[in-house]
Amino acid sequence: MNISRHPMKLIVRSNGFTLIETLVAVMILSISLVVVMQLFSGGLKANRISNDYSYGIFHAREKMEELLLSPDLLPGSSSGDFNDGYQWNAVVDFIGEEDEISKRMPVSTMSIKLDVSWKAGDREKHYSLATTVLTDKKRTEEAPE
Repeated sequence: MNISRHPMKLIVRSNGFTLIETLVAVMILSISLVVVMQLFSGGLKANRISNDYSYGIFHAREKMEELLLSPDLLPGSSSGDFNDGYQWNAVVDFIGEEDEISKRMPVSTMSIKLDVSWKAGDREKHYSLATTVLTDKKRTEEAPE
């Protein structure tokens, strides 16, 4: 009972993984880890940008409130910084003093434009606020220029 076997038809079964299967599994794992790390990095970057804008908005609102509560709001421009990398620039101007009705009114209309800027890497970011306020005409006329 001699059975000859052809060498190509002989299939050897084993219980382990082949080298190709192991390499494919390692490649899939490494690609998925790279994708997860990029998502994590993107989340951290978005958080930093959001945090920067939150500080910019906080500083802008703080400075705008300070300008609005100022008893001697006069036209002109002013600037400064907040000692944490954020700078501000404010411009105050009169609005609509040309017509006869505006000249007889006891109040003046003024616009306040405020810009807060900061560095984010190699770029400069900005957040701007603008408002209109009514002021007592007597106070603005009595102020020295």
